[in-house]
Amino acid sequence: MGHGRMFLGLGLAAVILFARGLPAAQRPNVLFILTDDQRWDCVSLNPQSVIATPATDRLGREGVYFPNHFCTTSLCSPSRASILSGLYAHAHGVSDNFTEYPREMPTWPRALQQAGYETAYVGKYHMGEDNDDVRGGFDYFVTHRGQGKYFDTEFRFNGGARRIVKGYYTTVVTRIAKQWIAGRGGQRPWALILGHKAPHSFYEPEPKYAHAFDHVNIPYPASAFRLDDNDAWYKDRLDTWHGIYGPLFDYRKNWPDRSPAGVEDFAAMVRGYWGTILSVDDSVADLYRLLAENGQLDNTLIIFTSDNGLLSGEHGMIDKRTAHEPSIRIPLVVRYPGLTPPGKPRIVSQMTLTVDLAASILDICGAAPLERTHGRSWKRLAMGRADPGWRTSFLYHYNYEKQFPYTPNVRAVRTEEWKYIRYPHGDGGPDRRKADLFHLAADPDEATNLDGDPRYAGKVAELDAELNRLIAETGAAADAMPIDQGVKQELPDAKIR
Repeated sequence: MGHGRMFLGLGLAAVILFARGLPAAQRPNVLFILTDDQRWDCVSLNPQSVIATPATDRLGREGVYFPNHFCTTSLCSPSRASILSGLYAHAHGVSDNFTEYPREMPTWPRALQQAGYETAYVGKYHMGEDNDDVRGGFDYFVTHRGQGKYFDTEFRFNGGARRIVKGYYTTVVTRIAKQWIAGRGGQRPWALILGHKAPHSFYEPEPKYAHAFDHVNIPYPASAFRLDDNDAWYKDRLDTWHGIYGPLFDYRKNWPDRSPAGVEDFAAMVRGYWGTILSVDDSVADLYRLLAENGQLDNTLIIFTSDNGLLSGEHGMIDKRTAHEPSIRIPLVVRYPGLTPPGKPRIVSQMTLTVDLAASILDICGAAPLERTHGRSWKRLAMGRADPGWRTSFLYHYNYEKQFPYTPNVRAVRTEEWKYIRYPHGDGGPDRRKADLFHLAADPDEATNLDGDPRYAGKVAELDAELNRLIAETGAAADAMPIDQGVKQELPDAKIR
C-alpha cells in the first residue's frame, strides 16, 4: 500500500512538472463563468427559451453546447463544492449552504495553481455563509459574505478591508474580472472563476431591463394543478416559502394567495428572474470582447454554466432542491478551439454532470487529475470522439434541511428516458412517502406519476435496482440522512434567505 501511494505521488509530481514545462501557448487560460440558479432553458441555444442570450449563444455556436447537463445536488453550496472537487456532496461534506469547503479538499483551481497557473476568484463564492476570507487555490480572491446584493454589495479584496462597491452586482464583478485579466503579463496561463449572483433571488434586474418582459403573459404552469397522483408533500408545499401561493421572494406581500389575481405576483417574479439574466449575457459579451482584443480568445477555455436550476411554478413549486427537471438541469456552454474549431460547433447530447467539470478542465489543460473523483472528462465527447462506457444513468440526492423544511430527503436515478425518485424517511426503514416515476421520453414535463400503476411495476423494480447500484458505487449509502420532519409553514430566518 505504501509503495503504491509513493508511486502515485511520484506520478502526480511528474505530470505537474510536465505541465509546468509546456509552452504557455499550449496551455489554455480558463474563464469559468458561474451563474446561480439558472435553468437549462434560460439560454436561447435552447429552443424553449423565452430569453434572448446572444453572447452566450455565440460561445455555443463557436464551440460546444451540452443540452443534457445536470447538477447532482440542486443547492448552491453543495453544488459549488461538487464543481470544484468532482465529488458528490456526501463525499466532499458540504451538504448545506452553511458548511465551509474543507480546507484540505483538493480542487481543480488548486491543481492548476500547482501546475503553474495564476488563479483568481471574483464574485459569489457562497460556501460558509459569513466567511469572506481568501480560500485555498486562488492567488487573487474577491468575494463577500452571504448572498451579496444586486446593488452596492460590500466586497472584500484579497483578504483585506471590506468596502461597499457602488453599482449593479453583475457589472461590478465583470469590471473586476476584466481588470484582473487585462493585468496578466502572458508569461503564465491563468484561470479565473467569475461567480455571478444572478439570477438568484431576490430578483432585481438592472434598471435598463426592469421592464424587458412586461409584455409576456406568464400563467402558473399546467403541472401545478396536476398533483393528485403525487405524494401529499406536493400540496403541503403550495402555501409555503417554496410554493406558488407563498411569498414568492417578496413579490407577494399577503399570502397565501390562491386567487386568480395572485398569478400576477408570480408573473412579476418570473419576469424579474429573466431580467437579471440579460445583464449576465452583457457580461459574457464584455469578456468575449476583451479576450478578442488582447489576443487571448482562442487560447482560452471559456465555460458558461450554473450551480443548479430552479422550479418556476412547475408542480406548484418555487426554488430548487427537488429532482425535477427544472431543478437539476442546467446550461453548459463551452468555447475552445482546441476542442472544436469556431466554424464547426458541436452539440454533445450525452448526460454530463457538475462532478465532471473538474476532470474535464484538468484534462483539457494537461494538468494532473484529482486523485479522487466521481466525475469523468468529457473532452473526447467535446472533440466529437466516441467515449465508450459513458454513463446512461446518474444519481441525484438531497438531504432534508431543518432551515428550509419544504422538501423531503431525495434519492433519484435519471436515465435517458426515465426518472425514478424516492423520498426516504431517514431512519433506515421503509419509505413513508409515495415515489415518483416519470417517463421522460413521453412526458418531459413530468406531469404524470406512474408509480403505483401495476403496468410499470417492472420498470420500478429495474430503476430501484439501478438507484441502489449508483448509491453503492458512489459511496452514498454511508451518508447520514436526516429525519424527514415534514413540510412546515414557517418562513426561513431572514438572514439566510
